[in-house]
Amino acid sequence: MFLALAGGIVAIPQPILAEGETPPMLDHILLGVSDLDAGIAFIQGKSGVQPVFGGSHPGAGTRNALIALGTERYLEVIAPDPQQSAAPTALHAGLAELHAPKLIGWAVHTHDIAGAAARLSKEGIAADGPLDGSRKRPDGAMLHWKTLRLKDDSEGLLPFFIEWGEDTTHPSVDAPSGCRLVSLTVASAHPEALRETFRRMGVEVAVEMAPAQELRARIAGLHREFALTS
Repeated sequence: MFLALAGGIVAIPQPILAEGETPPMLDHILLGVSDLDAGIAFIQGKSGVQPVFGGSHPGAGTRNALIALGTERYLEVIAPDPQQSAAPTALHAGLAELHAPKLIGWAVHTHDIAGAAARLSKEGIAADGPLDGSRKRPDGAMLHWKTLRLKDDSEGLLPFFIEWGEDTTHPSVDAPSGCRLVSLTVASAHPEALRETFRRMGVEVAVEMAPAQELRARIAGLHREFALTS
């Protein structure tokens, strides 16, 4: 969640959560897989809910499938798009090399991405964007958004910011339901430094001590809870 800025970003009293809580402004988490059909089967086996095909990302070399995780939050299963196999993107190449499903990122939403960019700039945090994005759903409907991505996220623990277009229905609205995000935690061997980075970003998330860096999500499926990690 973002701290108060001119432009209407909501103020919060405390930028760090306790373990077992979910970031209030979390938009979605990304599960990377090398094959989308296999990723869909993996999540269906874990959750009891079959992700629905969302569409392709033109120029990025990827495509996705989705399940809702509650109001305005969802899980995106993302994989290389065989129809864009020549796409020269680092994300496409990284996904193709995965041997097992893993969390590869997460997003927080905002209604003022320009304000979020201004905050990062003020804090001396380099970012790319806001950048326009879009994809066409199988039913022909277009989704539009803007993203703001940090340039220096070598550990892969920091989120990117997303603002959905006013003409776009949030993907969680009509993605298959039945699952709920129980918690999202960021683990690091240097939690205090990471907490300070999140504070500067204005992002509220639980950070815990661990020997290695990791994103950790717990999801309640139809019949049981399950974990996803990076």
